[in-house]
Amino acid sequence: MRIAQIAPLWERVPPPAYGGIELVVGLLTDELVRRGHEVTLFASGDSISLAKLVSVHPRALRLDSTVKDCSIYEMLNLASAYERADKFDIIHAHTGLGALSYAHLVKTPTVHTLHGIFTPDNEKMFKFAKDQPYVSISHTQREPRLGLNYIATVYNGIDVSSYEFHAQPKDPPYLAFLGRISPEKGAHLAIEIAKKAGWRLKMAGKVDVVDVEYFEKEIKPHIDSQQIEYLGEANHAQKNALMGGAVATLFPITWREPFGLVMIESMASGTPVIAMKMGATVEVIEHGKTGYLCDNIQECISAIDQVTQLDRHTCRQHIEDYFSTRQMTDGYEAVYQQILTERFAQNGHLRSLVGLANNLT
Repeated sequence: MRIAQIAPLWERVPPPAYGGIELVVGLLTDELVRRGHEVTLFASGDSISLAKLVSVHPRALRLDSTVKDCSIYEMLNLASAYERADKFDIIHAHTGLGALSYAHLVKTPTVHTLHGIFTPDNEKMFKFAKDQPYVSISHTQREPRLGLNYIATVYNGIDVSSYEFHAQPKDPPYLAFLGRISPEKGAHLAIEIAKKAGWRLKMAGKVDVVDVEYFEKEIKPHIDSQQIEYLGEANHAQKNALMGGAVATLFPITWREPFGLVMIESMASGTPVIAMKMGATVEVIEHGKTGYLCDNIQECISAIDQVTQLDRHTCRQHIEDYFSTRQMTDGYEAVYQQILTERFAQNGHLRSLVGLANNLT
């Protein structure tokens, strides 16, 4: 099968540190190549992939201070893919709204994986293109009132073998927080939980420009490098060590999380997750087995005493069973086949109608 994968340009594929979409695209793309598919990846020029790489810019936009308008490069990236549309059997877009208007203009079908959330503004575009095929990354991500043509839910997966398993947390014990330092990820709540519970907290994650004020006001004043420690942005090995050595990873989100890769990365390392019961957390965590789902801060604090009783091998096995690269790629291969089968049947029906009309005349 000839497949185009279109990634955002903000981070390289795969990302050197934080970048959930780009990590997923990288793992999926390489596994598709290993399975014998002919894959072209449209991504930043510094991306590393087994697929053929096509790029309109030499490096991730986040790393290029000369770029003042990222939207220009994103449009060029999409245009580069769609001008080659007839060379592919299917186009797989991971770019949110970007590909919706292009997909109408070519015969090659596009499937859109939705990695984000819906807003009053972007809903207008999704309603316009509601009949295009969509994949959700969790069931709770969906918004039924929009009437989108969902054809599957495919959970994100990771290369479990690349995560060292930690059978025991490190001593002295600590809690971990990893992710974008932002209000919706709940970094301030992680600090509140640790302080009220009297636990050490090690934090890692990037601070985007839009979150600098939040970091300066809500996070930085609490960092004392003793009870509350901020380690900056972590790469893969550092993330694995940070979460694997923790008693638990805190995931106190304040929004309807579409998926949350941090949860499965933590469990792959052997560490259970204490999370707010919002969005996809109810689909990723097995309450009382691989972590705890909580309704408020106090429940998160209470869960810390219970989490030490959980089997860390169970956490690892849970990810191998449900959230591996293999599981994810199996899901997307089934999606591609479904779309192409339906397209073939539809085209065959149209040819039959044309032939019937010709015979009648």
